[in-house]
Amino acid sequence: MTKKKIFTGNYTKTQLTILVLVRIAIGWHFLYEGMVKLFIPSWTSASYLENSRWIFSGIFQGIAANPGLLNLADFLMIWGLILIGLGLMLGALTRIATWSGIFILTLFYVAYPPFVGLDYGVPAEGFYLIVNKNLIELLVLILLARFSTGDIFGLDRFYNLIKKERSTMHDVNATVPVQEKSQPDGSGMKRRDMLKGLVGVPFLGVFAFAFLRKSSFEGRHLIDATSGATNQPLSFQGLDELTAPVATGVIKEKTFSRIILGGNLLSGNAHARDLIYVDKLVKAYHSKQKIFETMLMAEKAGVNTLLTNPVLAKVINEYWDRGIGKIQFISDCVGLNYMVKGFPPSPIQEFLDRIQMAIDHGAIACYIQGETADYYIQNGNVGAIVKAFDLIRKNGVMAGIGAHRIETIKACVEEGFDPDFWMKTLHHHNYWSAENSKWHDNMYCFDPDGTIEYMETLKQPWMAFKVMAAGAIHPKDAFRYAFENGADFICAGMYDFQIVEDINITNEILNGPLERKRDWMA
Repeated sequence: MTKKKIFTGNYTKTQLTILVLVRIAIGWHFLYEGMVKLFIPSWTSASYLENSRWIFSGIFQGIAANPGLLNLADFLMIWGLILIGLGLMLGALTRIATWSGIFILTLFYVAYPPFVGLDYGVPAEGFYLIVNKNLIELLVLILLARFSTGDIFGLDRFYNLIKKERSTMHDVNATVPVQEKSQPDGSGMKRRDMLKGLVGVPFLGVFAFAFLRKSSFEGRHLIDATSGATNQPLSFQGLDELTAPVATGVIKEKTFSRIILGGNLLSGNAHARDLIYVDKLVKAYHSKQKIFETMLMAEKAGVNTLLTNPVLAKVINEYWDRGIGKIQFISDCVGLNYMVKGFPPSPIQEFLDRIQMAIDHGAIACYIQGETADYYIQNGNVGAIVKAFDLIRKNGVMAGIGAHRIETIKACVEEGFDPDFWMKTLHHHNYWSAENSKWHDNMYCFDPDGTIEYMETLKQPWMAFKVMAAGAIHPKDAFRYAFENGADFICAGMYDFQIVEDINITNEILNGPLERKRDWMA
């Protein structure tokens, strides 16, 4: 078998072919990463940089925080990936392309190393432990840097042949009389040299065809294209479309955003009526990293509060400890038995333990969860609410009481409870699946008119929740209904791609004409 000498070693034609194919494959991947980002109008590396937690994380986060540097980083990333990809595929400036690829992959690996304790949970692309695709490609490029395959199969071959021919002509001309000197006529460029030099062109053609076909398919079928280590969804509104940070109110000298991020989606608790796949879908979507990204995006939009169950407390603490953000949280303190099995609520001691758990993990406020309060009131166990309420107050944390039924709020007022805030469901019944005569998994305010009338008489701040009836009512309608009918704050479950749109809706409602009778209590 014919041997080809590449610098210091002899390699077979098969081995050389494999090296070239590997180079082209990695180039394909780089080129696709860059092209996808180029054609996503709102793509930015901000979230990727902000969530970095290893060495150089301060530098990455500093870039993300500076609009000018971020724009430069995005530009360099997009065109760096494209040019490296083209260089590797075509074998053009192969050494430069290879070492540039090594540099970028090193940054990717350093920004998000798959080390124990540094990962955010289940990665979107798979499961890794120390070794991931970035490290593998990096090591392969280091190998390819050892062998400049572009000099043999690639456009670099043309440069070397021309350079060699000019060198030869110079040597010849130095010994030949002037009248006998000749100019290079390109005859040294043989057909075989042409084929070797252009070996990457057919692959580039296949890439262009596949990329255009994929883009066309996604456009027809409304698929959100994503790509690689810094992937971002294609279609949702980004922070650059935010009209303004959401307004705030004050309870007990603590500031709360008028819209509070609901934690059910983040903790995997979704009300989906008869859509049996939604529960698994929500849990699959909300990896720990996605939870972090969602909370951070909410903060960037001015949402400074999350309402959730203690089950998410450790994740929130990690979010704080890593310096990602400072979002405060209100805990509903529902018992573990309810979370797992539904009613009846957990034994009172377990319920108190969950309250203490939320307080120990930094909850700014705790409230008696709505269905739990309903259950205790309906069963004449006011003492359970008293114990929970006293525990919250004893720890110096703001205390609230929630309810799905207005009768629960009335009973608590009659019992003399004076909470720092109320939590009450509020939504109208003007949606197709609502039937007043029976309960549904998207009906939580059973008497909206009675709720509005009674809550108007209370002087404590009031947070409305379940305002969209588990997605049955559009935010434009749901938010206006809640604010106009007396709610001081609303709690809304939001995916990351809904946050900016929902904040813009809230801003439009609060800054426009608002037919509100009840005074703002916060």
